[in-house]
Amino acid sequence: MHVRFLVPGNVRHGSGGNKYNAKLAEHLAALGADIETVVVDGDWPVGSPADRQRFAEALDGGATVIADGLVAGGAPDEIAGAAGKGTKVWILSHMALADHDDLEAKALAAAAGIICPSAHAAAELGAKYGALDVVVATPGAASAGVSAGSVPTHIVSVAALLPNKSQTLLVEALSQLHNLEWSASLIGSHDPDPAYAAKVRDAVEHYGLQQRVTLTGELTGQELEDHWHKADLSILLSRSESFGLVVTESLAHGVPVIVRQGTGAVEALGGTGAGAALDLSDLNTLTMTLRAWLTDPALQQRWRNNALQARQHLRGWDATAATVLKAIT
Repeated sequence: MHVRFLVPGNVRHGSGGNKYNAKLAEHLAALGADIETVVVDGDWPVGSPADRQRFAEALDGGATVIADGLVAGGAPDEIAGAAGKGTKVWILSHMALADHDDLEAKALAAAAGIICPSAHAAAELGAKYGALDVVVATPGAASAGVSAGSVPTHIVSVAALLPNKSQTLLVEALSQLHNLEWSASLIGSHDPDPAYAAKVRDAVEHYGLQQRVTLTGELTGQELEDHWHKADLSILLSRSESFGLVVTESLAHGVPVIVRQGTGAVEALGGTGAGAALDLSDLNTLTMTLRAWLTDPALQQRWRNNALQARQHLRGWDATAATVLKAIT
């Protein structure tokens, strides 16, 4: 079957949504679907009239369309218009829009169906808009080499430098651990919010951590693999997260993870015991957890063993694509 996949053109860093979209398209094609990926430029999630007209044109003539919710959520009239011409528009909602509830509710109602990357994301939509028929297609994880770890232990945080990702909180917690041996890398793009990226750099300098905390910028390919290869612990402190692809990426490398309670990253970590989900209403919780991990070899080994065990049971992206393909056909 032919599927037109519409993705936003205004998210240019390596976001989880972008990675999910690319992997889904790749594996739908591997299952035999004819995938046409169209990047729709615009100031999404609502855009200008010209942006929405561009979106409407991208919808036109496609028998089956998957549209990223960042583009589709603010354009209910365009979706309804396409549906009236026989186009089945599936909205891939990575996360409910922060604003524009009225538009998003109408867009979801006009769509042929809704796909979410996690039960957490589906529940958030349901909490805002009532009962919805949602297909949950959790992300897969590519196979990866097992991390060798480092001496001293090395901590990685893989996420764009954005306020939601809370890198300043991590730097503050690490600043309380000067007396222990560790190093850390903050791996993610500085481009989406240069002002916040500057705050992260300033925090590193303020606490005198320049020799211990490295801001690498966004890394891909072998450069990123090199950092995973020396990682002992991964940290994702997002205040909101639909799933957290970096969690399964960590586990695929046998690296345990600390995440924030109340986010979709908890779903990604599951009951593996390969790390911890923390209530971060108090900074001391993170500091104490890191101190406990850094000073307790038995805890390190237990988390590591659980990560290696979880690594054996990760779903592949072929399962994600199969779930979506079954739904849209």
